[in-house]
Amino acid sequence: MPSRNIIKEKVAEAYYHVYARGVNKQKIFYEDSDYKYFLNLFGRYLSEKSVKSKDGTIYPNYKNQIEILCYCLMTNHFHLLIYQNELPGLEKFMRSLMTSYSRYFNLKYKRTGPVFESRYKAVRIDSERYLHHISRYIHLNPRFWQQHRYSSLKYYEQGNEPQWLNISKILDIFNSRLDYITFVADYEEMRDILHELKYQLADK
Repeated sequence: MPSRNIIKEKVAEAYYHVYARGVNKQKIFYEDSDYKYFLNLFGRYLSEKSVKSKDGTIYPNYKNQIEILCYCLMTNHFHLLIYQNELPGLEKFMRSLMTSYSRYFNLKYKRTGPVFESRYKAVRIDSERYLHHISRYIHLNPRFWQQHRYSSLKYYEQGNEPQWLNISKILDIFNSRLDYITFVADYEEMRDILHELKYQLADK
């Protein structure tokens, strides 16, 4: 029987919490350069214009098909909040992302075999209540979440986000950036709904 959420609801114009972790819960990021390479892949596949490889190959572009709303990269897993504009944008983007990173990781660390535990997993977010709580869950993943360098929280707080990151869909729910950061820091309310979110997160 497949793990819950490996088989995904395929719906256009919908929000998804997407996550994956390393095989056997092993690290997928060892150095700063690994995190940066992964983030650079967002730019490769979600740039305003198509990007070419060194040999002139044009990488696929999913800019009009999906949007990344927030992210957090941890040592052995990652979380993304994605809005899918059209099918099968999410599926194609994640395949390109994970395949490209796996090739980089195996080459760099002289290894073979899968880097990730399985295909990515995804949960469709079908209510505004879950939407902003999921964004908070993602940003609170690190223990020292305010200092974590590899999440989108700093862009919610300060702006100057990369062009591949769309924070407006979440910030528009709040009156200001400060309201959102205050919301993220509200642990008491987070505890009240955490049990609901955990049920949605397969194998987490």
